[in-house]
Amino acid sequence: MTRHGKNCTAGAVYTYHEKRKDTAASGYGTQSIRLGKDAIKDFDCCCLSLQTCQDPVMTPDGFLYEKQAILEYILHQKTETAKKMKAYEKQKQAQKSSSRLESKSEEREKVERFKTRENSIVSKPINPFTTGLNQGGEKGRTDSSSAQSSSSAASVASSSQSLPSFWIPSLTPQSKPTLLKKPSKTVLCPMSGRPIKMNELIPVRFTPLDPSLDRVALLTRQDRYVCAVTRDVLGNSVPCAVLRPSGTVVTLECVEKLIKKDMMDPVSGDKLSDRDIIPMQRGGTGFSASGVDLRAKEARPVMQV
Repeated sequence: MTRHGKNCTAGAVYTYHEKRKDTAASGYGTQSIRLGKDAIKDFDCCCLSLQTCQDPVMTPDGFLYEKQAILEYILHQKTETAKKMKAYEKQKQAQKSSSRLESKSEEREKVERFKTRENSIVSKPINPFTTGLNQGGEKGRTDSSSAQSSSSAASVASSSQSLPSFWIPSLTPQSKPTLLKKPSKTVLCPMSGRPIKMNELIPVRFTPLDPSLDRVALLTRQDRYVCAVTRDVLGNSVPCAVLRPSGTVVTLECVEKLIKKDMMDPVSGDKLSDRDIIPMQRGGTGFSASGVDLRAKEARPVMQV
């Protein structure tokens, strides 16, 4: 379809192109788009810096990082946790001091109430000519009147507490500081969200396609690394795995067909277990998408009739 044919609005048929154009302009409906090559992170790039790794390390979950970047991240998270812990301890001490002051003020109020009650005790003279029935009736009236006054006072107090006023200074609601939660001391992986430690990072050794090339010339090429066993070219479309003892990168096809037969590391000769074979995650960050899921979706409100 030509450019003028796409912009034509005199047709009797509502075309698919016009429908997509109107949907994008309306702001309603879920939109999906296929990601291009520029939006996909390469398999040998760091998940934090999105640059090709010079000294790559991998987490037990299979995420690749530059060693300097991930160590800086861990140290930064530890310093932030220490700052949050200091603020939490300061808040805890302030709460303790406020609770002590409140307990002291309550004790003082109890003492003052006791003093006022003791000072207000007055003995009433007994009239010998009044019968016990009259005394009981007067007592009942006084009890009912006191109950009504106490109930009315309680209702007024509850209404004043539940309905704050913005015009009366004594009833103006007060803003309280937000309470800090106790921070966790464990550092989490920025990709998987699981705990990460420095001693659990696995050094990764890629096998270059041409060992005679220097690093700059190697980075300018599209095909940079190969499998250490089969010499197959590695890329985003090739599932890879890392062998824990030697840090060698091989393809998953090589693992299934060759390595799992004798469970032996082909480079170091060490015995392997299922835990020592770590599949490489080809995931991305907020700036680059996954190499497996190549479609991005944006959920927007839908108009229903």
